[in-house]
Amino acid sequence: MKTTLTLITTFSILSFVSGQTFTNYTIDSGLVNNDVLCLDVAGSDVMWFGTQEGISVFNGTTWIAHTTATDTNLAHNTIQALCVLSDGNVWIGTDFGASYYNGSAWTTYLETDGLGDDRIKCITEEANGDVWFGTNDGVSIYDGITWTSYGTSDGLPFGGVTSVQFDANGDAWLGTGLGGISIFDGTTFTEITENEHLINDKIRAIAIDDNGNKWIGTANGVSVFNSSDLFVENHSIMLILPAPDTLNPVEDVKIASDGRIWTGIYVDYLVTEGGVAMFNGDLWTDYDVSDGLIGPVIRALDIDSQDNIWVTTSTGISKISGIPADSVDYWSTWSDSAAFPEDTISSTSVIEAYLQPSISVHPSPAISEITVKSINSPITRIEILTLSGAVSSSIHEMNNSSTVSIENLSSGLYFIRVYSSEQTETIRFIKL
Repeated sequence: MKTTLTLITTFSILSFVSGQTFTNYTIDSGLVNNDVLCLDVAGSDVMWFGTQEGISVFNGTTWIAHTTATDTNLAHNTIQALCVLSDGNVWIGTDFGASYYNGSAWTTYLETDGLGDDRIKCITEEANGDVWFGTNDGVSIYDGITWTSYGTSDGLPFGGVTSVQFDANGDAWLGTGLGGISIFDGTTFTEITENEHLINDKIRAIAIDDNGNKWIGTANGVSVFNSSDLFVENHSIMLILPAPDTLNPVEDVKIASDGRIWTGIYVDYLVTEGGVAMFNGDLWTDYDVSDGLIGPVIRALDIDSQDNIWVTTSTGISKISGIPADSVDYWSTWSDSAAFPEDTISSTSVIEAYLQPSISVHPSPAISEITVKSINSPITRIEILTLSGAVSSSIHEMNNSSTVSIENLSSGLYFIRVYSSEQTETIRFIKL
């Protein structure tokens, strides 16, 4: 039986910064319920929050609540999805249908009205004004008059649609609960799965940056695909978790106006751990309860016009403001010629503690070349990675031992990813 062990496909070092401010909100502040499931930003940075017991709207000073007790025709109080439209009106999704707010009254739509499934997972507005609803059974599109729905019989994988975003071509990127990504061009669905290097087929969120790169949040981390829909890299450890929970289950992904990538991470299958992590293009910076975050159970993220990060959790809301312009490189404290400081790389040590001792890389530090050996099975490919996880070089091999030139690399810390027929391993080395 073939066994594949992939503990990390791309590794990015975390940096640590100070100066940010956390402002936390709970029911004592005016929030209708502390378990906040979703959010969206309206004009003038008015915040809409969907909770377990209704909707809270915050204008920076006062709170307004919408619940079934006070608002006729609101589908349900447990709000699973929320979308503020470009005209200021609002859609919410529940397990009992979708409701539309025109500024004064709510109208609810059910399967009997044309909605494909009453169980709503996400809501997104297209540039032309159409509204897309990811549901347990697929996706429904509402143009203001007519509903159009697609499901497994149309080419979508089983597991429902959890996220919808649109690329520069106008194609819809549909994240699915179990089947990876489905790209819909209006006629056909094209899949991107683990076979195309997606780190995991369980999709939680999608964000597309100004360069057309797709940042896909999954149950095992973030996968990046470029503007040509080609795989670029995976990020699997952004927030350090207690062993053996090394991989990061991503709950949400958002992109700030400065281009920095924000992820919400939460794991609960062995311990309850979570936080948010920001990628500045080179390094990840993480924030958790010890920094001031209101709780570890991350639900969703959004970013207002001032690049404040709003984080919803099961215990309230945190607003992170005053993020430093540049992250501090934690590795600037060691010299290229020094022995690598083991006590400062606990995250990598955690990874290597779980690797099978079947691959060796020596020497390290190295000046001009390194030798890679596989004890059990032939090496099929070798990749050298930078700290940010970018592939610096790729070599195809079919031997148990290979010598790799590193003369063209600048001095510093790198990772070497070694593929064999049995497993994949990532090991650090230093170029002097």
